[in-house]
Amino acid sequence: MFPAASMLILPSLLLALSITGSPVEVRNSPITLSIVRRQNFTSGTNNLLQHDKARVAAFGDSLARRPSSRPVINTDVGYIAVVGIGSPPTTYNLLVDTGSSNTWVGASSKYVVTRTSVNTGQPVEVGYGTGSFAGTEYLDTVTLGSGVTITKQSIGVASTWSGFGGLDGVLGIGPVDLTEGTLTKLPSTTIPTVTDNLYKQSTIPHHVVSLFFEPSSPKTETKGELILGGIDTTKYTGDIAYTHITTTKPASTYWGINESITYGSETILSFTAGIVDSGTTFIFIATDAFTKYQSATGATLDKATGCLTISSVQYDALKDLDFRIGKEIYSLTPNAQIWPRSLNYQIGGDSGVIYLVVNDLGTPSGQGYDFVNGYGFLQRFYSVFDTSNFRVGFAKTSFTDATTN
Repeated sequence: MFPAASMLILPSLLLALSITGSPVEVRNSPITLSIVRRQNFTSGTNNLLQHDKARVAAFGDSLARRPSSRPVINTDVGYIAVVGIGSPPTTYNLLVDTGSSNTWVGASSKYVVTRTSVNTGQPVEVGYGTGSFAGTEYLDTVTLGSGVTITKQSIGVASTWSGFGGLDGVLGIGPVDLTEGTLTKLPSTTIPTVTDNLYKQSTIPHHVVSLFFEPSSPKTETKGELILGGIDTTKYTGDIAYTHITTTKPASTYWGINESITYGSETILSFTAGIVDSGTTFIFIATDAFTKYQSATGATLDKATGCLTISSVQYDALKDLDFRIGKEIYSLTPNAQIWPRSLNYQIGGDSGVIYLVVNDLGTPSGQGYDFVNGYGFLQRFYSVFDTSNFRVGFAKTSFTDATTN
């Protein structure tokens, strides 16, 4: 039914969203969820870049196949939400992803039928970059945060799955069009996402998701925040500047935007379309842009990790990497362009070596999918994903110019 998963799913970055046992009705206010990023290398060091490359390659592959495209998940590097389903709620550890939109359970923990469970009888299936599931659609109550509930939310209940060991399923918060074709007997039907229903049921005031991260650190937990339905003005400085979702296919299916990238005074990627994705750890740019960046920085490709490396002297000479999005420029400082040196073990690197977070997308520019602004970019800026107004916004934070790496 689906290609076999090519790698073991071992979640490395865990996002904890707590729920309470007694649901409290919350109406028309943003839902603030504290997020925690923890390391979980249960079977040794994971090559994060290898799994990132599988994700972005699958993005490109699926984008080329169909207008609506299938969702893609980097199942080895993800965020885990503790979500309640049913009444009384059973808790499940679900992978949170902006690059997919179906919510399903039944992998490591089986779905528990309760008084709010409704079997629609519709078969549902989703294939991801490194895994899959197939089963039956249910409608049920979902509990998030401090007892916030969503009624009659579509839940896929897996009868078969692959590639999700250690997880219970997925909480998809990407664009709704990614659900098209997943109900196999209703191929033109889309399934309202969790954020769709939060908005439609007047639980949140705006059809918006916003994200705030701290840069990675050797601490066990690095804190951040996810807001459903609004923004947190205490988490950014200045104003949020918005840019419309690109009309360029195929990036327009996802959270796609237009941008150009300049290193120092040299434009390495002309104005083009790509994707903003919280589920990708690194930053990826088209091959021709990557070649220019490598040449300009003097970096060499490290065979062991697949990352670019630079010397201390080259680091001292590193220039800003500027992303022009709309009328604004978002600069990655030299420190923001390098992998946290205290975390080199996560990419299979050597202690003391300086690795860059910019990597080769593997395809030339001009494909309608020429970059992925991943976590390496997003951890330096506050980000807003606005479904109602078809736009993405960014603002500086107290960590934009941090030197923690």
